[in-house]
Amino acid sequence: MERILIVDDDSDIQRLVSYNLSQAGFQVSAAVTGVAALHAVEERQPDLIILDIMLPDLGGLEVCRLVREREKSRRIPIIMLTARTEEIDRVVGFEVGADDYVMKPFSPRELVLRVKSILRRVGNDSGGETLRIGKIELFPQRRQVFVSNRPLTLTAKEFDLLEQLMRARGNVLTRETLMNKVWGYHRQAASRTLDTHVRRLREKLGDEAAHVETVQKVGYRMGSPHEAQGRAERGRDSVKAPAKRTARRGAQARQRAASKDGAG
Repeated sequence: MERILIVDDDSDIQRLVSYNLSQAGFQVSAAVTGVAALHAVEERQPDLIILDIMLPDLGGLEVCRLVREREKSRRIPIIMLTARTEEIDRVVGFEVGADDYVMKPFSPRELVLRVKSILRRVGNDSGGETLRIGKIELFPQRRQVFVSNRPLTLTAKEFDLLEQLMRARGNVLTRETLMNKVWGYHRQAASRTLDTHVRRLREKLGDEAAHVETVQKVGYRMGSPHEAQGRAERGRDSVKAPAKRTARRGAQARQRAASKDGAG
């Protein structure tokens, strides 16, 4: 049975949400403060958190951020509840890692449907792939990116661009290839769009931007410097090995020739 943690200091909302989720077959627990919610997550991780943005001690946005920063809990889906109507509040919520936003007053039935939808999606993604380069982690199905265990907010195109570079790991992607894969077309003038998005992506990646390499007059490549050094060293070794074998065979041939001359 999937466990849902409800974090809200309004007892009426807690009872309403708890009743409807229990009727839908979920196991429900509750917390009335942000600190209590963090303790509850630490003691026994829920499968999903319903989190009010206005709490008496630690705000819902801060709770969401802390949950996302912790290695053990950062993949728990979070639905934010709020009475605020400003768009900026929703934007900030998504930036700190919320999966969905529900405005008060809300339909309990709709909330239950959203919970089921998110859990179904997470269940489908549980066996999905994870792309990692350095401290960057990208989850393609969930369309989430973490850098040093912190969620990174990207636009749709920035995410697609990063995914293509990470999938190609160590290989150069030409400008034409990236334009076609991410934007679906390529024109010389429009290629400036690619440069702009790479620049913004690097700014957001911070120190990890060093993994995004510009290959002059060709395109871009992504991979850790250590991996690139390792590939270069392996390449040099693969060149040296045949040369060593050739030199060894030459020495052996000279020794055989010298032996024949001595015998004659």
